[in-house]
Amino acid sequence: MDILRYSASRFPAALPQHSFRTPLRRRFVAVRSSLSLPFSEQKAKYYREVEAAVDVVERACRICVDVKKSLFSSDGRILEKNDQTPVTIADFGVQALVSLEMNRLFPSIPLVAEEDSAFLRSNNLVGSVVGVVKDKATLGDEVTEDNILKAIDRGGKDACVFEPKPATYWILDPIDGTRGFVKGSEALYVVGLALVVEGQIVLGVMGCPNWHEDCSDNSIIGVQENSSSRSGIIMVSHVGCGTWTKRLSDILTVESRHTWTRCSVDSCQMVQEARFTIPESQRWKALPLSGLFDAKTDPQNIGEGSIILLSACCGSLCKYLMVASGRASVYIQGKKATSIIKVWDHAVGIICVHEAGGKVTDWEGSSLDFAADQTERRLIFPSGGVLASNGSLHSKIIGMISSNSSVL
Repeated sequence: MDILRYSASRFPAALPQHSFRTPLRRRFVAVRSSLSLPFSEQKAKYYREVEAAVDVVERACRICVDVKKSLFSSDGRILEKNDQTPVTIADFGVQALVSLEMNRLFPSIPLVAEEDSAFLRSNNLVGSVVGVVKDKATLGDEVTEDNILKAIDRGGKDACVFEPKPATYWILDPIDGTRGFVKGSEALYVVGLALVVEGQIVLGVMGCPNWHEDCSDNSIIGVQENSSSRSGIIMVSHVGCGTWTKRLSDILTVESRHTWTRCSVDSCQMVQEARFTIPESQRWKALPLSGLFDAKTDPQNIGEGSIILLSACCGSLCKYLMVASGRASVYIQGKKATSIIKVWDHAVGIICVHEAGGKVTDWEGSSLDFAADQTERRLIFPSGGVLASNGSLHSKIIGMISSNSSVL
């Protein structure tokens, strides 16, 4: 069994805004021996970190599955934030679990995440989160209401203040696609965790509990008539080691420990033959390429001057997952004047696409700057929007965007 040992001096810490007490003990924590990775420890500089990330994302996916089973039969399990985005007990539970586990293993690395505990506190729902986290945590007896609230707030907006220089921190999206989560089986949702070291994304893990690996082009997003056939997947990426997937149902099976599959972006070379995906909140006609191509959702009805537009609800990370796995050629997201773009909606997707052979930039071809939000590292400010592609099409699409943006 692998034993992890880390000292607080390995990574520079951000400046704490609130201090959370941690029991004084040696930082020795075991990770399950069945978690074999598709690359060696000698090749992966952050092997221990990615091993721990795969472990905790897998357990987070189990929380999602457990909560979803009771979602439509239990009152109070579907919540709503002030911005009208549905949030579930699973959303808070995932953030609490990841925060607890990663703080235990890597106490010097801060967490940047989506939620804070204010809603749970005001609605007296902490007990529900304790209930879903307790049997997934390494030390279940430490899962108290007080520790859960502190764990959630460790990733919240006021948890720490960063300096302008490059920093090291985790980025978590507890459930990307919460609208899809509450819709039932017809929409994908993703748990996403990435590690930024000195300003560079070095690893990422995505878990999609309801992804189906054998779907055809006509059901490209993994939606199947028989939801019981879904195995779900874990996608893992490490800088210089590629992007890999494994069935979520195989993660705990020792006999299946060598069944990782390496991911590659698709080989499409022509823009008109590419498969596009866009945010469900945006219309194709509002994007620059609409001046050149009509978008069709039926692959049997594609004519000259048309492209295939894949439907994929909900959230942005499932679109990155589609590009990295070769199911989509391009993901394009426009930047709205009335909205802001959050780091957790993109970080893990970026490294997964890059390591699969693709490319992610803003609409001018520049890399996304995760240090632009100098004190909190929660926002990014891409010029025009975000473009993720198979790499081969990237410069062509950038040119088309540049030529047609002024028309819209």
